[in-house]
Amino acid sequence: MRYSERPQPALGAAIRQLRRKRGVTQERLAEDACLTAATLSLIERGRANPTWDTVKKIAAALDSSLGELGTLADKLEA
Repeated sequence: MRYSERPQPALGAAIRQLRRKRGVTQERLAEDACLTAATLSLIERGRANPTWDTVKKIAAALDSSLGELGTLADKLEA
């Protein structure tokens, strides 16, 4: 995960929205994506930018495609 001066809050919001839609806790998603709950929280709040590998792991843990996650992030950013 990278800390950035230009965080991606829409990506974090998309992850949070999909997680809640699927009825998954932050702790469970973090475990399924091989992250800590603290790291996932930072990502969801737009405080940190996940690496590409981390985004793929989160999408897989949400049983989602990268396209679905990206499309939702784009909608939330607009």
